[in-house]
Amino acid sequence: MASKLFFLIRAFPILLALPFFAYPSCALRLDNAPTTRFTPETICKYTPNRSYCKSMLANANPTADVYTYGRFSIRKAFSQSRKFLHLIDTYLKRRSTLSTAAIRALEDCNSLADLNVDYLSSCFQTLNTTREILPAMQADDLQTRLSAVLTNQQTCLDGLQAAANSAESIKNGLSVPLFEDTKLSSVLLALVRKGWVGGKKKVTITRHPTRTQRLFGKDRHGHLPLIMSDENRAIYESLSGRKLKSDDGGVLVTKIVTVSQDGKAKFSTINDAITAAPNNTDVTDGYFLIYIKEGVYQEYISIAKNKKNLMMIGDGIGKTIITGDRNFVDGWTTFNSATFAVVAPNFVAVDISFRNTAGPSKHQAVALRSGADLSTFYSCSFEGYQDSLYTHSQ
Repeated sequence: MASKLFFLIRAFPILLALPFFAYPSCALRLDNAPTTRFTPETICKYTPNRSYCKSMLANANPTADVYTYGRFSIRKAFSQSRKFLHLIDTYLKRRSTLSTAAIRALEDCNSLADLNVDYLSSCFQTLNTTREILPAMQADDLQTRLSAVLTNQQTCLDGLQAAANSAESIKNGLSVPLFEDTKLSSVLLALVRKGWVGGKKKVTITRHPTRTQRLFGKDRHGHLPLIMSDENRAIYESLSGRKLKSDDGGVLVTKIVTVSQDGKAKFSTINDAITAAPNNTDVTDGYFLIYIKEGVYQEYISIAKNKKNLMMIGDGIGKTIITGDRNFVDGWTTFNSATFAVVAPNFVAVDISFRNTAGPSKHQAVALRSGADLSTFYSCSFEGYQDSLYTHSQ
């Protein structure tokens, strides 16, 4: 797994911060990598699958430097990922002919392949603009994204192979080409390490919390570090019974909506409130805050990549509870058994319990799955029996 985790643990409350990618920094540059020209046979000696590498690079230049081969490989990987995503869509259009297990595996793959297209596009922009060893932090982030692509492919492959017992067409039509794509991803990762990272250079990367994570990690005696308009402040303080700290050094909140099961709030379900949140916002414009009143919310929640900069605050651990019971034994993949899943960047959760009540006899049963860049969980609990907290890929 490619996850890079950052934990800051206090006696109480608890902050769990998951800053998977840091922004490029002015970290120390290593010596420039050589631009020696190689044949495919020679450059492939640096990869884990030499025979696949040589066949894949057969259509590239007969001699080229590692940067040319790396860019050729990432273009091919991006193209293959888009084709695979289209192929999954084709199968899902025929879902009436598929088993429930096959459909669930395909839905997992659809989400994962969609993320891979984004990751590869981002990596290509980096590789296409430089022909030298990258700064340490940027190189580390690049490897993490490419490792996430490989992890996502393997998660998809595991699900497809399990479903293939009842759908031979999936095994032949999807599992076989996806297995080839995992070879391509491993070769690409090796070439990137050779050219842009510096194969034998060992650099210690220190990951620091983001500003939001630092602010939530401070002891404020129950006063959360939020900045909002007078109108939103009045709503928040009325709902929570907590006063906001009066200073300018906090996290900006632009809008607040409420979820409650008593019919007195705008929303009665968390999913409806998430749907109302704006798409693809900028963190500098502030967070969209969903305040979830005390109650047990039997919902399965998946926060998509476009719901960026979303914050959820509950009434406290054991008071605001999001619960479900999906599990492996009952036909769910581990990936999709999560009661709560998030991949959108800059997600923040405060004072909420995440549960999966499937029990030990049901094997894998995830309470919370996070693949979100720079996510923060402050004073939250994760309750289950196996794989309760699942930090996946990126």
